Amino acid sequence: QVQLVESGGGLVQSGGSLRLSCAASGTFLWINDMAWYRQVPGEERELVAAATRGGRTNYADSVKGRFAISRDNAKNTVYLQMDSLKSEDTAEYYCNAAVRVSLAQMARDYWGRGTQVTVSS
Repeated sequence: QVQLVESGGGLVQSGGSLRLSCAASGTFLWINDMAWYRQVPGEERELVAAATRGGRTNYADSVKGRFAISRDNAKNTVYLQMDSLKSEDTAEYYCNAAVRVSLAQMARDYWGRGTQVTVSS
């Protein structure tokens, strides 16, 4: 079984910074893409940032220049450095990973339980 555990959320003032971490554990061969999503109650979950195993990244337009995604493949961990936070960044942040558990199966998506980020104005 694969588990993703997020950490690093919390309450921060507008303009401040937070760093989220997500560590994958369990039995698997490797992890392909890793990503961060966020969701506000009543709205759809949206992609914030994603990183391939080789380090290519992409970002939602709303966070470009403020957030940075990175990963440590040896630790099966992905990070999200969030700077210049705004009140509209307030959301539950979820880690997502495409994990290959065996050669007999294609990679499948796993999700963490989420970590709350609240930005006060």
